Amino acid sequence: MKPFDSQKTVENLTVFLKTTFKKVGFSKAVIGVSGGVDSAAACVLCIRALGAVNVYPVLMPYGILNTRGTLDAMEFLQSHKIPLKNILRLDIKPAADMLTKNLWMPDNTRRGNIMARMRMIVLFDTAKKLPGLVVGTENRSEHLLGYYTRFGDVASDIEPLRHLYKTQVLELASHLGVGENILKKPPSAGLWDSQTDEGEFGFTYKDADEILYLMFDANKTPEEIVKQGHDKQIVDLVVKRVKDNEFKHDLPYTIR
Repeated sequence: MKPFDSQKTVENLTVFLKTTFKKVGFSKAVIGVSGGVDSAAACVLCIRALGAVNVYPVLMPYGILNTRGTLDAMEFLQSHKIPLKNILRLDIKPAADMLTKNLWMPDNTRRGNIMARMRMIVLFDTAKKLPGLVVGTENRSEHLLGYYTRFGDVASDIEPLRHLYKTQVLELASHLGVGENILKKPPSAGLWDSQTDEGEFGFTYKDADEILYLMFDANKTPEEIVKQGHDKQIVDLVVKRVKDNEFKHDLPYTIR
């Protein structure tokens, strides 16, 4: 991958957020904060662009699941001077359990999708009330791998990180002063107990980003990527996940 200029990226994204909010006539940002690196980086960028008083973080834990993430998120928000009155904390467990108990044998993935869509509802309702824009936290790695819930965590009004690979978001977050407790945490969507992104993938973001960069930015074939020294099994896993989820990028399908 090419060298990453964190400072230049911060400057560009700050201008992007400022100009976009001004162009569409909004001044308040609503953002789901989980205690993870993506939401932390996006939140700091919003603070730089709009001021802490105009940032409205929403924490939506599922009961006591990911308690560490919730505590890290609150510590992060307090350290960045977000007004307490701006922070909404809502336990989605009662609503999620009420819905899933009547579904036909829901598995972890389906439960996770329901939780992601419930969180989307809360974010957009909060944005409607303020009014404001929902700021997304998706990165390029997740997008290319299709690692998101359709009409759930991918839903937003503006996406400042979507062009950045996960490893680049980590560099950006470190440059922005995000704490080590968040930077070193295993990436997780927080959809069920002990769930991690890399555990689901079967490969690391570091490996994925190098392969995805070669596929999409350098236009290399899987065979060429393997010849450059990447493990064939991991390349095959990345390619399979990309192909299996390509359909998500074009939804909804229409007749023209």
